[in-house]
Amino acid sequence: MSITASGAYSKTYEKMFIDTAAASLESETVVKGLLVLDAYTPDFDVHDFRDDVTNEASGTGYTSGGVVLTTTDITLAAPSAGSMKYDHDDPSWSGSTIPNAMALVEYFLVGSAGTDMLLHLLDFVTAVSTTSGLLLVQIAAGGVWNLDHVA
Repeated sequence: MSITASGAYSKTYEKMFIDTAAASLESETVVKGLLVLDAYTPDFDVHDFRDDVTNEASGTGYTSGGVVLTTTDITLAAPSAGSMKYDHDDPSWSGSTIPNAMALVEYFLVGSAGTDMLLHLLDFVTAVSTTSGLLLVQIAAGGVWNLDHVA
């Protein structure tokens, strides 16, 4: 076999994502998602903890800090060799009245807003609202994100 590409070693990257700061992307208790309004301006280079997130959504059936994300999973070689996929079930708020939610911010629940580490933001593109109904954030069939780590 010859060398044909540069790349990261999948198992090491998988362990890095799973074992980050005593939290795990595959945890069924410490990965949470909260809703924000369009007035929040994310700074992906500077914002690192939940206390950097402003304009969290509010309303009946919504609890500050959001919901725990379930069925979290890191999969290697999906969608192709040399890649990693992160996925989880669709978060939802039933019987809710939530006006103008614009994005889902996912984070590690470490202990407080000043220590909860931000993971990523999923932009809805168009604000969504509920009135005594179900707000369901439908995650794409391909997962939350895919990381291609072979050049």
